[in-house]
Formats: sequence, structure tokens, C-alpha cells
Amino acid sequence: MVPRVAVIGGGPAGLMAAETLVAGGVQVDVYDRMPSLGRKFLLAGRGGLNLTHAEPSEQFNSRYGDRRREIEPLLAAFGPDDLRAWAEGLGVETFIGSSGRVFPREMKAAPLLRAWLHRLRQAAVRIHVRHRWLGWAGDALRFQGPDGESHVRADAVILALGGGSWSKFGSDGAWVPVLAGRGIPVAPLKPANCGFDVGWSDHFRARHAGEPLKSVALEWAGERRRGEFVITETGVEGSLVYAFSAALREAIEHTGAAEIHLDLMPDWELPRLIEEIAHPRGARSLSSHLQSRLGLKGVKTALLREVLDAGAFADPGRLAAAIKSLPLRLLAPRPLEEAISSAGGIAFNALDERLMLRALPGVFCAGEMLDWEAPTGGYLLTACFAEGRAAGRGALEWLAGRG
Repeated sequence: MVPRVAVIGGGPAGLMAAETLVAGGVQVDVYDRMPSLGRKFLLAGRGGLNLTHAEPSEQFNSRYGDRRREIEPLLAAFGPDDLRAWAEGLGVETFIGSSGRVFPREMKAAPLLRAWLHRLRQAAVRIHVRHRWLGWAGDALRFQGPDGESHVRADAVILALGGGSWSKFGSDGAWVPVLAGRGIPVAPLKPANCGFDVGWSDHFRARHAGEPLKSVALEWAGERRRGEFVITETGVEGSLVYAFSAALREAIEHTGAAEIHLDLMPDWELPRLIEEIAHPRGARSLSSHLQSRLGLKGVKTALLREVLDAGAFADPGRLAAAIKSLPLRLLAPRPLEEAISSAGGIAFNALDERLMLRALPGVFCAGEMLDWEAPTGGYLLTACFAEGRAAGRGALEWLAGRG
């Protein structure tokens, strides 16, 4: 009799597990609580789907921080180059952007997802939407579906339920108490790739919320990166902030705040700034002077006024030093619901090398529900695909060993 595997979760990790399983000759049923699959995947591709990154593997693997040891073997089996080849096998050509990020040629997630789901259906993968997983009833899986509660038996199970961010697109963390109740160690879910509260004045918030700060550098704990981010109603968010978010979140947890430093003019040296600021300005206002001599204007000038006292603007040396290293105190990460992704989840020591739960033989886990995190830039998706493939292969191996 052909084994039957239930894949719970229709995001990248779950669908990659389903594809791996069906290629191995088993019957696959995919269950998802949403009306359609891959909703968070589609949202991630709204501004151009960043599939992976083309940087060297040593640098790529370092992006997983404390979880590199666990993630690296999975990437060795299915890494960035494999992901690009897989996408092109679906008819989706990819290219490397100027930053090293890899995108589909069409810059959209929908064509890839449509082609993928078509291939899965052609391979006889059965898809069940609007089915929320409730846990177990004895040896059977419990689902709440359109017609009420149902019980499903499977020879193996892949859990790929996501983390806890963007719950309206499917990842609500409802699985945490279910697994914790079975004795599975689960680290609390926390916001990752998130924004932070600053506590702007009403004046600054009203005038500048939503404006980007471009061509700046951020420094924290001896690390410095260039990029851009956005001023929000409550603080800051965006790719440059996300690159530091894990360390900033941990610092705030331990000390109550984290102070970053911004270089508003990273291409200028401090002596040149001092010289230009000190140049006689005649009847011009200081704002006009800064714009004329430095090209500094808009939200950058407003941010200086938000942070500095009046005395700093009368001292060219102090003002120039602030432009090169403006302190900004971050008070709290934004809520998990708003984050791009989540940290925390199932502890890796609860899994064997096949990503099977040691306490629940035949139950495998993949994707963002595991305890790891990574910055944006293609690292999140790449690891989710790699974990889905590993869980699928692990389930096939376990089923074969069971006879």
C-alpha cells in the first residue's frame, strides 16, 4: 500500500516538502488554514521576490548566526544555486541584482507559485484549504474545516506552519501550545526583521512619518553598514534596521534600550564637514546653509533637530560630529504581528538529523516554526526551501526504514 503523508502548511517549506515526497512515490495531502496556498510568499514578493543571494557560501552561511551549525548542512544539500536551478525548472528565469540579491526576471512571486502549484497538482498532490490543524485525536490528525471537525490518519506528518508574524496571511503561532503540550521544547516567538520604537515628538512624527532616509550608514556594536530605512509613526523600520534587528532586540531585552549611531553623510570626512559648516553663511538660515554647502536637507536635517540640543547647531564641530555619528535611542521592537519574520520556535535539539521530532516519531518539522532567524536578502526563503526539502527526504527515509 502506498504510504500517505500529510503536509500541514502551504508555504515554501511545506510545498517543497510535498514536492520532495511525491517525487519519492508517496501520496501527499497538503493542508492549509487559508483559502489559498502561499499567501505570505506572495506578500513577500509584492515589491519584487528576493529568492536568494549570490554571495559566496561562507558569507551566506554566516547570516544564520547562532544557528549556522544546524542550517549549514541543509544548505549544502539545497543551497542558493540549487534554488535558482529549481526556479528555472519551473520556467522562471532569475537574475542577480546589483546588491547580489537574486530575483525572478519578472520580479513577481505569483507566476512562480502558479507554475509550482500546477506541477504539484499534475503530480497528484491533493490540496485541502480552509483546514486548521488542531492537534491530534489519538493517532489521527484533527482539522477544523469547512464541514466541521475531521480526523485524518497519515503514515508520516510534515509540520510547516510558519512562525508568528503576519497572522492574517497564515502564520499565527497557534501550533505552539499544541506542541508544547506534547512536551516539545519551544522557544518563545519574537519579532525578527522588525522595526523599533523611538518616541518621536509630535512635530517630527506629523511631518516626517513615512519618509525614507537614503544613503546613510548605521553603526552598532562595532559593526557598520550602509543602506536606507524609513521613519515611521513610532520609530524606524526598513532593510538597514532589519540587518541589525536580532542584536538590537536582544540588547533591549537585557538593558531596556539600544543606542545606534547614524552617519547621515557617509561619503564625507569629518574635517570637510566642519570646514563647510563653518563657512560664513551671511543672512541665510542654517537650514539653507546646510543644504547649500552639504546638500543636507529634508528629513535628515529634521532628524538632527529632533535629536540635538540648540547648542549643537551653534558649534560647527559638534554639528559635524553629529552628522557623522548621530545617536538614536531605540526603546522597543515593534510587535511580532508587524514583523517580517519571527525568531524562536521548536528547539533544534528536539529534532534528529532528518528534522524529525525525537518525541514524536514520524512527525517532521520545517521552515520558520524552527528556532532560527536570518536577515532579509533571500536568506529566509532559501533556508525555508532547504528545510522543506530536508524534511521531505527525512520522511521518505523514515518510511523506507519502517518497511
